[in-house]
Amino acid sequence: MESKRNPQGASTSTTTKTIRNPYKEIAQFKDGMFRFNFTESRNWLEDQGKQVFGSHFYIDPLDHPLIHDLLIYAIGDKETARKRNLDLNKGILLTGPVGCGKTSIMMLIRYFFAPDKKYRIKSTRKISFEFESDGFKVIKRYAPESEVKNTNLRSPNYCFDDLGIEQVQKHFGNECDVMGEILLSRYDLFISEKVMTHITTNLSASEIEQRYGNRVRSRMRAMFNLMAFSKGSEDKRI
Repeated sequence: MESKRNPQGASTSTTTKTIRNPYKEIAQFKDGMFRFNFTESRNWLEDQGKQVFGSHFYIDPLDHPLIHDLLIYAIGDKETARKRNLDLNKGILLTGPVGCGKTSIMMLIRYFFAPDKKYRIKSTRKISFEFESDGFKVIKRYAPESEVKNTNLRSPNYCFDDLGIEQVQKHFGNECDVMGEILLSRYDLFISEKVMTHITTNLSASEIEQRYGNRVRSRMRAMFNLMAFSKGSEDKRI
């Protein structure tokens, strides 16, 4: 696996534990590229997972092909991505059973991304509660199209976690499918500004269409690479 980008500085997780830099620890710089060994990268992820989430964290061998694809995408290995039918210009739609590790993997894998490709992780459930208190300005908070145009600032990349568990909320009696509206607005940003969105969800494609409608699902096809944990992935939470 190869990446042309520069190494990144150390970061800190939401648990305040230091995440070391994989570009400095396990990458080999050769011919102007950072080269990664998959096994070493996977072991790095597992070691950091244990540091951040506890000694129970592990990467199931059943999930190794998925982890490989995520690493290829994260480091931007164009040649291998093409061979594996991954579009580096699209985001990630990561699906899988409850408790299979979608959120934790997306938290860890982002440290292999270039600084401008990194993303913030936001629970869809919390976003729905924000709408209940703050109203429709929440949609612009996560898809600030007008602000981007007026200030020449790039909208942040986001990973919306657990799409589908949020409730349809009301603000002063006005009901809104908040995540559906945010996804439609972020599609516009994706087309106009190449802003990336990533998602984790337990929902299938048909369940997404039933929940958010065909309009949202059709745009999601254009926005995302579909990546999935095996249906046999066990619940890794304790």
